[in-house]
Amino acid sequence: MSTRFLIGVALALFALFAAAQEKFPSRPITMIVPFPPGGVADLTGRPIAAAMEKVLKQPIAPVNRSGAGGKVGYAATANSKPDGYTILIALSSVSIFPEVDNIFNLKPAYTLDQLVPIALISADPTILVVHPSLPARNAKEFIALAKSRPNEIAFSSSGLYGTLHVAMEMVIQSARVKLRHVPFAGGGPAVAALLGGHVAALSSGPAAAVAHLRSGKLRALASWGDKRLAAMPELPTWKELGYKDVEFYIWAGLLAPRGTPDAAIKALREAARSAVQDSEFKQVMARLETPINYLDAPEFQKFWERDAERLVRTVRRVGKIDAKK
Repeated sequence: MSTRFLIGVALALFALFAAAQEKFPSRPITMIVPFPPGGVADLTGRPIAAAMEKVLKQPIAPVNRSGAGGKVGYAATANSKPDGYTILIALSSVSIFPEVDNIFNLKPAYTLDQLVPIALISADPTILVVHPSLPARNAKEFIALAKSRPNEIAFSSSGLYGTLHVAMEMVIQSARVKLRHVPFAGGGPAVAALLGGHVAALSSGPAAAVAHLRSGKLRALASWGDKRLAAMPELPTWKELGYKDVEFYIWAGLLAPRGTPDAAIKALREAARSAVQDSEFKQVMARLETPINYLDAPEFQKFWERDAERLVRTVRRVGKIDAKK
């Protein structure tokens, strides 16, 4: 056996040993934000990344990978190298798109079992916000107006079958009204369209709308929660108004590709646990009026499974939608 061969084997073994001993993280981490700036994922992802950096001692770079209501970013994460250096700030819509692909007889761009939970950060019901020009001062007037003007009231969303679309479909089905859907490539553009008067309504995460509600640029009419929001106690729930099947939560949580090493998942979980206690992160979430609803990976997994079952049922009721119409 040659000396050169033995040296080669020794070097290979040394490289493997060094890699095994490498402490995570040893370089910057990418956080995929599957929507454009300005939406719930972006508003939550950036401050949690900054807080986690303090614990991990490495930069976490949020990268907006928007498209198809979040599907592009979700698929990019699910199919990325599972080394801990690519993580995802996901919204509840992550559970929707594999079922949508099934409805259209397409191979799913990703499946839920390709992703594993790190931590749930927040979970808020969406709220119905409208442009001030709309002649509806409350939710009952909104429904009455929609019934008197079928397909005339336009609402924006973060994309076909996205979080904000599915929430509004619950109202459409329960109240038996017809609204005109105008999808965008994320929550930020959807809010911008509403502010510009290009559409009249939106099911929005509270964080993305609160500043515009304070300024009077938008008006809130109802909440999709099972109880009134502490930050908006004057806002009735659809449930209160008699629409029992209208309940929806827009949650934001951290996920990683399945196969990510246990040591990396452990470090990310610990960083998220510390981050939600960070005073600066708490201040940011308070300004957004978004309560922190932290759940560690095992509890988040159970929460996610229950939520996914409910969303899949809703999507199946919606069925196929022709994007060209």
